[in-house]
Amino acid sequence: MFKNYTMNQLVFPLDLEVKLQNNDIAFHVHHLVESIPHEAFEPFLRNEGCPAYHPRMMLKIILCAYTQSVFSGRKIEALLKDSIRMMWLAQGHEPSYRTINRFRVQLEVKELIRQCFVQFRCRLVEENLIDQEAVFIDGTKIEANANKFTFVWKKSIENYHQSLIEKSNQLYNELLENEIIPEMERESAEQLSLEELAQLVQQVDDIVTEYDQQIETSSDVLERKALRNERKYPKQARKQLMDMALRKQKYQQDFEIFGTRNSYSKTDPDATFMRMKDDYMQNGQLKAGYNVQIATEGQYSLAYSIFSNPTDTRTLIPFLDEIEQHYFELPKHIVADAGYGSEQNYNDILSNRKREALITYNLYLKEQEKKYKQNTLNPDNWHYDEETDTYTCPNQKRLEFHHDSVRNDRTGFQREFKIYECEDCSGCPFRSSCTKAKEGNNRKLMVNEKW
Repeated sequence: MFKNYTMNQLVFPLDLEVKLQNNDIAFHVHHLVESIPHEAFEPFLRNEGCPAYHPRMMLKIILCAYTQSVFSGRKIEALLKDSIRMMWLAQGHEPSYRTINRFRVQLEVKELIRQCFVQFRCRLVEENLIDQEAVFIDGTKIEANANKFTFVWKKSIENYHQSLIEKSNQLYNELLENEIIPEMERESAEQLSLEELAQLVQQVDDIVTEYDQQIETSSDVLERKALRNERKYPKQARKQLMDMALRKQKYQQDFEIFGTRNSYSKTDPDATFMRMKDDYMQNGQLKAGYNVQIATEGQYSLAYSIFSNPTDTRTLIPFLDEIEQHYFELPKHIVADAGYGSEQNYNDILSNRKREALITYNLYLKEQEKKYKQNTLNPDNWHYDEETDTYTCPNQKRLEFHHDSVRNDRTGFQREFKIYECEDCSGCPFRSSCTKAKEGNNRKLMVNEKW
């Protein structure tokens, strides 16, 4: 005996909500988006043209598709036709993939996503799923959709630009010596600006035009030949100057794209070339990508940001600034791995934000090893006398305080050092292993007391 099954009987459609399980992800997406204030959707309001799909509905179907690892606009459109949860969220609407893609690339959607994170955290607090005692920060590098052979390196552009400056100055001096152009008032004696190169091109072009007119009006063959010979050098100089102006303009555009970065991709200028994790053959790959920073608590993602800087050390402070400005107030404890450990980061968290940093530093695990503690040549193991402010090396020589030093790193952060110098390193049996100083120079020790 079989249950009744026929394809010729009319079946009235039911509310699709009854077909979903009580804990279906669609309900969570629905409640999350509905909790976003109405004011967040006002930028999408248009008073002309055909009525648009409601942004709440569009955001729901996109977020629900993302939870199912579906990111293609065409695949999201297909889910709207055969997925019960997607049909329920869309309430019968079937926007095309073009509409979906146009919606999610709008700048206003970025603010909506931020609102989702804020509302999601509020729900977690209401449900007592997080205690707001700590925030855990980590990052990962995501490969960009760009060819790995489209790199542009800042160091190479700087070398090319310097070579261009030298050649343009040399050509300008040659034109002055040959009395082809008059001397001009330059903005800088070091290099010609783009406007000055364009002015030189115009001046040399006028000289070439004069030669052209003289050649056309002259009927003497020898005179015409002499004029052509005289015109040859200005024509070559004009071509060189035009090429220099174009290259100058391109290099300036490159420097604007670089900003503080060392590289960018030609097909994705926002992507930076960075070392990715080793593949299954243990080969490190240098590819265009982004450094994505995520803040979590209780394994829930609470905030995110994208950086072009490949090192986590220099992303912590701007990421914390963004969290405080756009997401939530920082809790008491900030937790991260050793990749974020630096004096600048500790100083910012402890002194500026008045929070506690549960962040190790790069040498923390190494310092716990027995081999590290028993290494007599390691300055960390040398005896320090607080009264005399001196260190004692393995050869029982004293290193006395010499002077203070202040250094700035690449981010402009100042670090203070105390420089100690050994009283006498001559004849020391540990000299070759202890220092690389030349003969006659004593071992110097840099100590950062704050660090």
